[in-house]
Amino acid sequence: MINKMVSAVLLSVVPGYGIALIAIATCLVGAAIMFVVYNIYLRKKFHGAKEEAKRIVDEGRAEAKQMRKEALLEAKEEQHRLRSELDKETRDRRAELSRTESRLQSREEQLNRKEAVLDNKLQETENRKQLLDNRDKEIAKFQDSLKVKEASIVNELERVAGLTRDEAKAELVHAIEEEAKKDAYLTAKNIETAAKEEAEKKAKYIIAQAVQRCATDHSSELAVSVVSIPNEDMKGRIIGRVGRNIRSLENATGVDIIIDDTPDVVTLSAFDPVRREIARVALERLIADGRIHPAKIEEVVDKVKIDIENQMKEAGELAVYDSGIMHLHPELVKLLGRLKFRTSYGQNVLQHSLEVCYLSGIMAAELGVDVKTAKRAGLLHDIGKAIDHEVEGTHISIGVELAKKYKESPQVIHAIQAHHGEIEAKTVVAMIVQAADAISSARPGARRDSLENYVKRLESIEKIANEFPGVESSYAIQAGREIRVMVKPDEIDDSKTYYTAKEIAKKLETELEYPGQIKVCVIRELRSVEIAK
Repeated sequence: MINKMVSAVLLSVVPGYGIALIAIATCLVGAAIMFVVYNIYLRKKFHGAKEEAKRIVDEGRAEAKQMRKEALLEAKEEQHRLRSELDKETRDRRAELSRTESRLQSREEQLNRKEAVLDNKLQETENRKQLLDNRDKEIAKFQDSLKVKEASIVNELERVAGLTRDEAKAELVHAIEEEAKKDAYLTAKNIETAAKEEAEKKAKYIIAQAVQRCATDHSSELAVSVVSIPNEDMKGRIIGRVGRNIRSLENATGVDIIIDDTPDVVTLSAFDPVRREIARVALERLIADGRIHPAKIEEVVDKVKIDIENQMKEAGELAVYDSGIMHLHPELVKLLGRLKFRTSYGQNVLQHSLEVCYLSGIMAAELGVDVKTAKRAGLLHDIGKAIDHEVEGTHISIGVELAKKYKESPQVIHAIQAHHGEIEAKTVVAMIVQAADAISSARPGARRDSLENYVKRLESIEKIANEFPGVESSYAIQAGREIRVMVKPDEIDDSKTYYTAKEIAKKLETELEYPGQIKVCVIRELRSVEIAK
């Protein structure tokens, strides 16, 4: 409305300026109106905010006053609770202090009573000490008097006995030593007897099982071979013109050919069984062929050598197959085959090695030892004998070197080294092989000893027994399997016979080599003879 009035006035006053002036005037009037309206709005808003703020402040004051009252109330309650707890704790502590004071007072009274008792005992101890001191003085005086009396008694005893104190002491010590030795011998004998009975029972069972399950044939082989000939004329053909055939045959084979008056036979002699076998087969083939001359002899001997080599290889392979040994070096297989023509005391070494292999396996199974290792060691224990005539050294040292060369296990090598007792057997496998070798060698008919060696062994056994003090005589019986020793009864009593038998057995073990075992029997006999007149 005001705008319209202003516009009409302006149009009536200044009609010439037109619309521009009207617009300006309108804007000014509108701005003034807006300013006035805005101021009025701000006043109203400020007045409302002021009232709101005052309301909020009043409410906050009232709430703070309420919270203060609540806080004071809670504080008073907490103070009351803490005061009650403090009073209770104070009462408890006072009661505990009272009880502690009572206990301390009671303990103090007990200590006072004990102190009084200790004072009494201390006084008694002092009195006893004084009494003991007096007695010690009396005892010292009495000992001095006893020493004087002892000296006089000793002098009197020495005069009566004719012995000094040192001589009597020496005799007493000697008597006690003899008595102690006697008791020790008897105790050791009882213990060893019980142990031997149990060990022998077990050993006999194992050996019986092994021998029963290993029954092999034995034939004693000699150092000569005999070849049959069809007639006496063949001897002349073997000798040849001016002996050229027999010389050619001996040179080609390295064997001595003996042609004597024995009808229809020719004897071949050589310690090398391989050469002897080659000569025997070659001679049989020449006799069968009928053509005997140096060229033919060399041809046949060469062929036989090849055949024998093949036989030895086949024999080694068969032995390995029969024994069940796996992964044996081919060279060791060949050397095993050579043992087919090797003998020891007339016993075929290959058959002996197989038997030791079987026995070792059986005993190892009974004892819970590795059977394969025991059989392998038993089969190879005499492998050195295959080339002992070609290489220097004993068959044991040669066998050890061969086993090391072809990568055998340390247990097998040690068993080879210890199977004759040259070193101490430190493993169960070595002990088994040692026992199996002794069993195979000692069985009747297995070996052939010469009469001279047999007599020497008996003499050596008797000589060792006779060297012991107190031995009167000794007799080796049962082919050297037992020795009976007669002792002097006045020098060796019953208890010492056990000790003497043990010492003789030890010396036989260390100084002699023998198959099997030797039983030592010490006999003590006391005869009292008197003639009535």
